[in-house]
Amino acid sequence: MTSTARRPPQGGRGDLFDPECPTRGLLDRIGTKWMSMAVKVLAEASPGEVRFAELRRRMPGISQKMLSTTLQGLTRDGLAERRVEPTVPPRVHYRLTPLGLSLEEPLAMVRAWAEEHMAEIDRAIRESGDESGDTP
Repeated sequence: MTSTARRPPQGGRGDLFDPECPTRGLLDRIGTKWMSMAVKVLAEASPGEVRFAELRRRMPGISQKMLSTTLQGLTRDGLAERRVEPTVPPRVHYRLTPLGLSLEEPLAMVRAWAEEHMAEIDRAIRESGDESGDTP
């Protein structure tokens, strides 16, 4: 971050419309399908922990590398905690922090909206002639 970048005041809110506000980066991180799925699985286990291998089993289609990257992001952002058992091989466990658990409700609402409206979105994509679903 450059010295000219504006951070929200301590304990203050960010401004999504400020191009230099870190809120934009945070939304990029928490807005991914893998982040949403990981938070859901960890929230369902709360206050317990979930092992890395179990997370991978419960998130079909995620690669080991992508799961590792997602969990590193959750941990870095203070949304999850990581605990390693010193065994051979090591057993790695994750659980949501209270901050991470507070993210589950808004993400659940977005997931529910997406599931409820997917047929309409698919229809709009077909009608637009852009079968890729990509935006310009």
